[in-house]
Amino acid sequence: QVQLVESGGGLVQPGGSLRLSCSASGDIYQIGFMRWYRQTPGNQRELVAQISSSNTTNYADSVKGRFTVSRANAKNTMYLQMNSLKAADTAVYYCNADAMLTMDYRVKDYWGKGTLVTVSA
Repeated sequence: QVQLVESGGGLVQPGGSLRLSCSASGDIYQIGFMRWYRQTPGNQRELVAQISSSNTTNYADSVKGRFTVSRANAKNTMYLQMNSLKAADTAVYYCNADAMLTMDYRVKDYWGKGTLVTVSA
């Protein structure tokens, strides 16, 4: 199996910055797309940013220009640099990845347990 662990969440003031990390481990052959989602109580889980294995990126309109997603493939790690944070960015942020195990040709979907980001004065 593949394990995804998020880190870097916490409390930050409006206008501030925060960087989230997602580290993947396990018997990994290849990781394709990696994504950041976020969710607040009563709302659907929202796709925030996506990055391909070749570093093509996509962002939700609500974060475009403020957030930057990147990855370090040698470390199986994805990052989300969040700048100019707003109260509306408060949510649990989840790491998601499409990956293949070394002895399995199938691409499977994996999720982390999330890290809480709170934007408040």
